[in-house]
Amino acid sequence: MTATLKIMANATISPALPALEASFSEEPMAAYLTRFLVSAPSLSVVLVAPFAGLAADRFGRGPLLLAGVILFAVAGSAGSYLPDLNAILASRFLLGIAVALTMTAQVALVGDLFSGSNRSAFMGWQVAAVNFSGFFYIGFAGLLAGTSPRLPFLIYALPLFLVPLLAKIHREERQRGRAQTKTTSDETRLSGSRSWLLPAISVGLLTMVTVMLFFLMPSQLPYFLDLNGFDSATGTAIGLGVLTLTGGAVAILFKRVSDALGVPATFALGFTLMAAGFGALALEAVWPTILAGASLVGAGYGLVQPSFLMLALQIAPASRRGSVSGIVTTAMFLGQVISPLVLTPLILSRGFPVTFIVAATALGLCALAALSALLLPQRLRKRTT
Repeated sequence: MTATLKIMANATISPALPALEASFSEEPMAAYLTRFLVSAPSLSVVLVAPFAGLAADRFGRGPLLLAGVILFAVAGSAGSYLPDLNAILASRFLLGIAVALTMTAQVALVGDLFSGSNRSAFMGWQVAAVNFSGFFYIGFAGLLAGTSPRLPFLIYALPLFLVPLLAKIHREERQRGRAQTKTTSDETRLSGSRSWLLPAISVGLLTMVTVMLFFLMPSQLPYFLDLNGFDSATGTAIGLGVLTLTGGAVAILFKRVSDALGVPATFALGFTLMAAGFGALALEAVWPTILAGASLVGAGYGLVQPSFLMLALQIAPASRRGSVSGIVTTAMFLGQVISPLVLTPLILSRGFPVTFIVAATALGLCALAALSALLLPQRLRKRTT
């Protein structure tokens, strides 16, 4: 459930935004501040996640996870009673800090507790949980927002039920630390080496670009539908619903796919599906291609997202899993932040079809790069035999 906090942070209050803006209509810049409430946590994550990763390596995963969940509940639910939008905005920045703590700690903890196919299975189910939880959080928030725009903020208190379990995890981690009296020479050498850092940054950059392109769907789909004469509210719900459900279903199969194909081929398949999805969206603005495009993008991202996390955990030594988790977490949220900044000018100047073709081309190149990473070792082996 801790993995689902990242989608809870941004999506939960979305149904309440119009009514929340109306309730603070007398405040200056109410319209701007209300809209900024959704993206504010992402900015905090970008700034804090690298340091949270270092802290996870220094102090352990359990303390950060426990502190992050408590801060998440306190800061998130504060919007239900704070007196003005500026105070609520401040609480949203604190919420982002909590997300940074929980995201980096839980990814590193997965790396500590699982390995091999068990890790890939857990990563797949985790991504599926994130996808499916969006339906629950947004739907529940919509019901509460119909009564009061303040009530959806109380949903952020739900993770408090995890505190006893996280406290147990913290105690077990401390016991493992006391039991481990020494590390192997290889682990000690790798811990002091920075050879993992450049590959980790490369994974982070690729993650950022992928998320930036993927975020064309949630950030630009309403405008694409409206421009082509569709009901943007209903159409966006349908399109993103198809995307999310498909992504969650494919993520459940991630272990089988990655075990059968390996990491490079899984990346290649995911990027190819995403490229095909954006290519379909560029063809014609009719429901068959829109739904096909959304499902293909969702399916591809359902393979690529856990692959990034798996690759990051494989790159870094055990004592640096928090740091590499911080890099990937920063990259994911930075991709969300820069997506509209980078792609909106392209949409305004060239239109949606060209933008979708650019996205498809970029993802196709990523697929080719993944295939080359798969085929190059085979060619080298043939030359040496």
